[in-house]
Amino acid sequence: MISIRHKVTTYPLILSLLFLVTLISFTRAQEETTIEILNSDSMEKDETIGTNAIRYIGNVALKHEETIMYCDSAYFYPDENYVRAYHHIHIEQGDTLDLYGDLLTYDGTEKIARMRHNVKLIDKESVLTTEQLDFNVEEKVGYYFNGGEIRNGDNLLQSILGHYYTRDKLFYFRDSVKITNPEYLIIADTLKYHSVTEVAYFFGPTEIIGEENYIYCENGWYDTRQNISQFNKNAYLTSKGQYIKGDSLYYERDAGIGRAFDNVEIYDSTQNIILKGKFAFYREEPEYALLTDSAQFIQLAEDDTLYAHADTIESNIDSTGLFKIVTASYHVKIFSNEIQGKCDSLSYLESDSVFRFFYDPVLWSEEHQLTAEYIELHLAHKEMDYIDLVSSSFIISQEDTTRFNQIKGRNMVGYFSKNKLVRIEVKGNGQTIYFPKDQEELIGVNKAESSDLVIYLTDGKIERIKFLLKPVATLFPPDELMENELFLRGFVWLNHFRPRTKEEIFIWEIQ
Repeated sequence: MISIRHKVTTYPLILSLLFLVTLISFTRAQEETTIEILNSDSMEKDETIGTNAIRYIGNVALKHEETIMYCDSAYFYPDENYVRAYHHIHIEQGDTLDLYGDLLTYDGTEKIARMRHNVKLIDKESVLTTEQLDFNVEEKVGYYFNGGEIRNGDNLLQSILGHYYTRDKLFYFRDSVKITNPEYLIIADTLKYHSVTEVAYFFGPTEIIGEENYIYCENGWYDTRQNISQFNKNAYLTSKGQYIKGDSLYYERDAGIGRAFDNVEIYDSTQNIILKGKFAFYREEPEYALLTDSAQFIQLAEDDTLYAHADTIESNIDSTGLFKIVTASYHVKIFSNEIQGKCDSLSYLESDSVFRFFYDPVLWSEEHQLTAEYIELHLAHKEMDYIDLVSSSFIISQEDTTRFNQIKGRNMVGYFSKNKLVRIEVKGNGQTIYFPKDQEELIGVNKAESSDLVIYLTDGKIERIKFLLKPVATLFPPDELMENELFLRGFVWLNHFRPRTKEEIFIWEIQ
C-alpha cells in the first residue's frame, strides 16, 4: 500500500517539473526573438567591428516582433541580437507611434531602443522632442534624462527628466518642469500629465502664473483643457490685491470662480481687511466672497485691530468698483480693545468707513453699554469718530454691584476722542439716572428729564450734564428711593454677552 501511494504522488510531481522546464524554455524563446532584416540596398560583413557583424547600407528596414525600424545604414550583430543604426532613423509601432532620430542602438534581448540626436517621438496626441531618449518597445515606455519638451494641444511641456507611458498616455516629469499655455505658465518640481485629458497633477512646490493672478500649491491638479483646477497643501492665490489661501482651493479660471476649504483666509492688502472661515466661495468679476463656518471679518490697524464673527460673512464691491461692502449675518459679535458688540446683522462700507448694526444691537465702550434699535459707528483715520443710536437709545454704566448710571432718549450721538467716549448728545425724551460723588463718596441719586441734553465724560465717568429744553431734575438722598425707582423703563443689563477677548466672539452667551 505504501509503494502504490508513492507512485500515485510521484507522477504529478514529474509532470509539473516537465511543464515548468517547458514554460521556462518557451519564455526564453519568446524573449530572445531574432531581429529580422527586411530590406537593404547593399550589405557587407565587417569583422573589424565584431565577429559575424554585418553592415547594411541604403534604405535599411528591420523588424523585431511588432516593431519596424528604418535607417540609412546599420550594423547588425546577430550573435548579440543587437543593432547600431545611423541617420534618418524611423521606428514604427503600428499606426499609433513613430520615433525618429539620427543614432540608434537597439538590443533585441532587452527590447530597448536608445535613440540619440534630434529625437522626436510622435503619437496621436503629442510630439516629444529631445536629444537623448531610451524607449522600451515592449512596455512602450520612453525616458529622457537630459532635457525634453512635449507639444500637446495648446500646451508646451518641458523638464530635465521625463517618462512617457504611451499605452496609458501618461507623462511623468521631474526637475525644472514647465507647462507653457497661452493663458498661463506652470512651474513645478514634479508633475504627471495625461495627454488625452490634458490634466496635470502636481507633486511638490508648484506655481501657476497668469496675467492677472498667481497660484501656489504643493499638491493638486489642473485640467488645462477646461481650465478647472484643485490645489492642496499650502495653497494660495493672489489676484488684484487679494490673497486667498486654504487647505484646499478649487478654481475655474474661465468662469472666474473658486471655492476654498478649511483654514480659509482672504486678505485685501489695499484695505487691510482679512476674511476667514472654514469654507469660502469666491468670484473675481464682479468681486464677491462668501464665508461660512467660523467666519471672521478682521479690520487691521496699528493700534487696535477689530475682529467680527458671524454665521455668514459676505464681501461685495460697490457700484463704483472701488470700495468693498462687507456684511455679516446671524449671531454677529465684534471685539477690539476699545469697543465690543453684538447684533443679528452688520454691514461695513469702505466708502464711508461706517459700521451699521441691525436687530437688537449692543455695543460696549469701556464701562458703557449702548443699545438702540439701530446703531451706526463712524470711523475716521481708522479710529472711532462718533456713534449714532437711532430710536429707543439707552446707555448704561455700572456704578457698583447694585447701582447703574443710565441715559435714555429717542436718539443719541456719542463723540469719541482717541477712541474714548467724551460727549453724548440726547435728542428727544431725554432721561437720566446717575450717582454723583464727592471725592469717591456717594452724594445721592440724580434723576432728571429734559427733551434734549448733553452729557460730558472724563475717563469714562459722567462729569456734568447740560439740560437744554424743559429740564426737571431731583437729587435724592442715597437710600431714599425704592429699588425699582433706580431703573429707567427698558433697562436691560447684557454684560453676559460681552466678549472680553477676540476668542470670545465665537461664544454667543458667556457664562
